[in-house]
This record gives sequence, structure tokens and C-alpha cells, in this order.
Amino acid sequence: MEVATATEASAPAASGGLSRRSHPFPWLDLALAEPYYFLHLVAFFSYFAARSSVSSAVDSGELHSRLLRREIQAVLAFLVLFVVKIVKEENWETFIADSLLYAKGLLLAVTLVIDYWLTISYLLGFVVIYAVAQQPPYDGLGHSNHLTPLQLEGLLTEEPTTRFWLVEFRTSFSGTCIQASSVLPELSNIYSNKNISFGIIDLGHFPNAAARFGISMWDHLPTYILFDKATEVARFPEITSESKVFVPKITKKLLCQHFDLDRRLIEYLSR
Repeated sequence: MEVATATEASAPAASGGLSRRSHPFPWLDLALAEPYYFLHLVAFFSYFAARSSVSSAVDSGELHSRLLRREIQAVLAFLVLFVVKIVKEENWETFIADSLLYAKGLLLAVTLVIDYWLTISYLLGFVVIYAVAQQPPYDGLGHSNHLTPLQLEGLLTEEPTTRFWLVEFRTSFSGTCIQASSVLPELSNIYSNKNISFGIIDLGHFPNAAARFGISMWDHLPTYILFDKATEVARFPEITSESKVFVPKITKKLLCQHFDLDRRLIEYLSR
């Protein structure tokens, strides 16, 4: 059973990151290349066209002053929320998703001053964007490997070269999985060694494998399972006796503490 080494797995991610850094405007390139970001940009910039058409059609100083006040309030509110999120949030995918949500809510509030039909139009537009486009997940692998369920079983049972495997089970269509997609690759950059390896399985491609690992496709994703050879020793989120799952926000710190990654790394280095 062959799986790419840590260096091989990280090579595409590294080359992708290098190409993005060499681009003079990497975020603009991403915004134009990804339909999810491009459609949001079109929706937000279309507001200026709608505003100018209203200004030319309605000659009301009171409306213009009220609209200007609402716009200033919306910009200030967005800046406050933006700063709070950028300080507290560690995942760019979650930060971008929340920032777009705030921007859409504030845009709807501003358009109510102009015309409620315009607000309804924007609301329907955002629903269409949600239906036809999806936020792209983190595209790096770090020192982790994409696996199939069959590959994982082979790695765990056929004379494993590494004792522990920490595996993330996710789907590409889940917003929660997308927002947490950078956590495991970034952890693998720190903790991957000859004693513990990291893997990712997309259950969207292998839905029948979910039941094999005791995972519900509806409310258990993403699920992280730590295997000691072929034995499961820990998982997150944990399933209670009532089969209800409470999932706190997934962060690197949370997974590091839950799976004792610091202790395992120290034990490996002290050998």
C-alpha cells in the first residue's frame, strides 16, 4: 500500500502556495477564478449601479442624507466586526465566510432605505449564489495525505510503518467541513513524524464507509479519529450514549488537546 510521503504530499501545496505568492494580486486572482467569490463581488459592486440609478431618478435631499447615514453606519459596523473576527478567528475559511455573511446582512439593511423590492432582489440573488456556488476549501495538504477507506484499512493492518494515524473524515459539500479544512493540514506541519501520520478521507466520494467508522453523514462531520495501528483510541466529536453529538468550534488548539498531540510529540522526540 503506497501513500505519498510527507514531503511528496506537501509538494503540490507548496508549489501552489508559491505560485499564489508570485502572483502580484493573489486575492484578486482567487476572487476571479472561484465562482463563489466572483458572484459575491458582482453582487456587492452592483449596489453602486443601483444607488446611482436611484440618485438620478429621485431628487430627494432627505432620502440621500438618510441613505448616506445608513451607509456610514453599515461601513463602521462592518469594520468593527471585521477587526473582531480577524483577531479572534484562526481559520481563514471561517473568517471569509463570516465576513461575507456580515456584508450581506448590512447590504440588505442599507437597501431597505432605497426600496424594499431592491432588498428582495438582493436576498434572492444571495439565495441563488448559495445554491449554485460553494466556498472553496483550503487547498493545501501540509504533511497529510488524501486516502480512500481501503487505503486506510491497509495502512492500519498491513504492517503499519507508523503507529498512529489521525484521520479527518469530511465532505466537500459541508460548510462546517470547508471552514475547518485548514486545521488538520496545519497540525500535520507541526506534529507529523515517524510515530504519527495524518490523513483525510472525503466521505462524499465514499458514503458507504461512514457507517463502517460509526459516522453520521448528517451531524458528525467533520469527524477526527486517532488510530493506534488498527484500534481506535480517540475520536472527536465524541458520541454520547444517547447518540447526540455536541460539536464545539474546531480549532487547532482543541484538537491538539483532545488527542494529546504535544505529549505524543515529546515522547517521540525523547526516544
